[in-house]
Amino acid sequence: MASRWQHRIAVSMMASCDVGRLQFVYALLFEVSLGPGLVSSSSFPVCSMGHGTSRLYSALAKTLNSSTASQHPEYLVSPDPEHLEPIDPKELLEECRAVLHTRPPRFQRDFVDLRTDHPSSHPPIRVMQWNILAQALGEGKDNFVQCPVEALKWEERKCLILEEILAYQPDILCLQEVDHYFDTFQPLLSRLGYQGTFFPKPWSPCLDVEHNNGPDGCALFFLQNRFKLVNSANIRLTAMTLKTNQVAIAQTLECKESSRQFCIAVTHLKARTGWERFRSAQGCDLLQNLQNITQGAKIPLIVCGDFNAEPTEEVYKHFASSSLNLNSAYKLLSADGQSEPPYTTWKIRTSGECRHTLDYIWYSKHALSVRSALDLLTEEQIGPNRLPSFNYPSDHLSLVCDFSFNEEPDGLL
Repeated sequence: MASRWQHRIAVSMMASCDVGRLQFVYALLFEVSLGPGLVSSSSFPVCSMGHGTSRLYSALAKTLNSSTASQHPEYLVSPDPEHLEPIDPKELLEECRAVLHTRPPRFQRDFVDLRTDHPSSHPPIRVMQWNILAQALGEGKDNFVQCPVEALKWEERKCLILEEILAYQPDILCLQEVDHYFDTFQPLLSRLGYQGTFFPKPWSPCLDVEHNNGPDGCALFFLQNRFKLVNSANIRLTAMTLKTNQVAIAQTLECKESSRQFCIAVTHLKARTGWERFRSAQGCDLLQNLQNITQGAKIPLIVCGDFNAEPTEEVYKHFASSSLNLNSAYKLLSADGQSEPPYTTWKIRTSGECRHTLDYIWYSKHALSVRSALDLLTEEQIGPNRLPSFNYPSDHLSLVCDFSFNEEPDGLL
């Protein structure tokens, strides 16, 4: 727990510091108090926009500004889940569509049935993986030369993101590049029944952008009516014994229907060409952490992430050949079940067109079965200007899979 002086430093900065930077200060303070590396998820304050503020804001409340923060220090206090006013998902979806009424309708994507001979007596677990594109990066650093500036307006783009999430209703949501956790995703999703955890990058590039909303990071949400949290770890990844700017969250959950446990992890590895060995080292560190958390693969595992790596890279091969016995779920959409999709991100920058497969959902292939997977957008749907666009809020496509436990896991998981 942070010392009293650390709390006072953060609170004293409220009048002169925007909410995002205040959250970053808290992250640094708790990193100092607990030490680098493995950090407790309960360390970070959560901003509340539940019971006490619901009368003042609609569900799609505008981003908090510094004056709001200085007048309402309660935003730094974790809300009591029992006192949050629930939101009807249909009503929130209607609000989103009202905001988006001038934009073209969202694209239709279909689930592909992948059921095998493994029966299941319990409802499937729907997992969504998505790099949602940090707002500060989209507007300030990513240089999407074919994307109109109007398409990146946060007040509308956040509705596109929420619409995508609400359309597929995941039981577990794994996100990267989240820089509006405290003022948008945590307050809204908590009122939809999700429990969330956020772990920011120690040196987020978002902080270099003027008028940013704080650091971006990974976020993990799960439905509280379906799962119970057993334990949680926030992991700052290492490479060649050095602490890096990339992070992961790993949580062990217990299904309330079946009482079976599994581990769900989310990560975002280092980007850019030339950093292949660095990513490989980060991946090995994450695998070692997951080996420990799953007790040597005794607990089934699902790993979601933007790996920033094509299937030809070493880090992909490490996951494919790991003793954790993992398979990549989206390979199952290919004709032979052995090939990854042709792309999960497609954008045009000043440097040219970028079409890559970088996003994955890995799973314990002997303990879990993929019952269905959401097909990707076609090239025709994406359009000549690529992503993001007025139709789609991110440069990465969301991946969604339905999993079920195998009734009798054979051998090692």
